[in-house]
Amino acid sequence: MFGADKGSTDLLDGRKLVIGIVQARFNEGITNALHQACRSELLALGVQEKNITHVTVPGALEVPVALQAMAERDDFDALIALGCIIRGETYHFELVANESGAGVTRVSLDTHTPIANAILTTENLEQAVARQEEKGRDAARVAVEMAHVLEKIG
Repeated sequence: MFGADKGSTDLLDGRKLVIGIVQARFNEGITNALHQACRSELLALGVQEKNITHVTVPGALEVPVALQAMAERDDFDALIALGCIIRGETYHFELVANESGAGVTRVSLDTHTPIANAILTTENLEQAVARQEEKGRDAARVAVEMAHVLEKIG
């Protein structure tokens, strides 16, 4: 079993990792806070500033194609998707939430690249604000841990 001989803290050692972040600009106040929390946590986990690449795209639907371009470069140990989709009065929320989520998953599976998906899908702005920092930190931890897990699997 993975981790039997190493504690989970070893899985959160980011010192040798290269991480890419794709941030949607739509709902930018939320996504900027997600990014700040994520970047701060990556640095706290030991990822070097020079090993963090950050790009922005217009919205959540554009996140998967940017992730795919980064994954195909094969320069990254893990990637992170950041965005915020807030339910409105139309079906558009479901479309964007479902398609962006499916796209992120497809890129991860197709490229065998771990991607931490922190594209928030909330009912309202208050829910997004309540989750922005925690989910940003969580995404950093997931990316670092999954990079190590996939490395161990081979």
